[in-house]
Amino acid sequence: MGFSGPNRPAPRQALIDLIRASALQVGDFTLASGKKSTYYLDCRQVTLSAPGARLIGAGMLELLDDPLPPLVGGMAIGADPITAAILTLAGTRQLPLRGIIVRKEAKGHGTGKVVEGPYRAGEEVVIVEDVVTTGGSSLRAIEHCEAAGLQVQRVLAIIDRLEGGREAFAARGYELTTLVTIKDFGL
Repeated sequence: MGFSGPNRPAPRQALIDLIRASALQVGDFTLASGKKSTYYLDCRQVTLSAPGARLIGAGMLELLDDPLPPLVGGMAIGADPITAAILTLAGTRQLPLRGIIVRKEAKGHGTGKVVEGPYRAGEEVVIVEDVVTTGGSSLRAIEHCEAAGLQVQRVLAIIDRLEGGREAFAARGYELTTLVTIKDFGL
C-alpha cells in the first residue's frame, strides 16, 4: 500500500484526503480525555466507510509487517471496525491473524469476559486505535489485555494528535506507530 515507503505516497495521501473531507471538524470540542480542542476527528466517518476501511486495513496490515503477531484488537467500539478491516484484508491474503475486542467493563452475563475473541493466554497482541490524544483508551485496553494473560507488543493508530499519547506509551514501554499525525493536516 505504500504507507511507510517513500516511493508510494498515493494511498497515504488518499487517507489524508478522506479524513480531511469526512472526519475533521473545526469548532469547540471536549475530547474523551477531557481536554478542550479547536478540532475534532470523528474517525468513525472513515473507518465505517468502504474506502476508509480499505485504506486503513491496508496501511495497518503493512505496519504490522513481519513477523505478523497472532492477534490485533483494541477498545470497543472505536477499534472494532479497524480490527475488522485488518482481519478482512489479512484473510484475503491467507494470513493467520485473529482479532480481539476489549470491553470497557466485564459483561454481567455469559462468561463475563472483558477481552473477547479467539485468543490464548501468553499470546502477543498489537493494540489498534483510531485517534490517540493522551493514550488513555489504549492504555486501559493494554491493562485489560495483560490481565487476561496477553502480551502487548505495541500500539498502532490511525492518527496521533501529538498531545502526549506517544510519551505515555513510551513511559510504559510500548511503541506507538501511526498512519498519519495531525501535522499532516496543517494543525
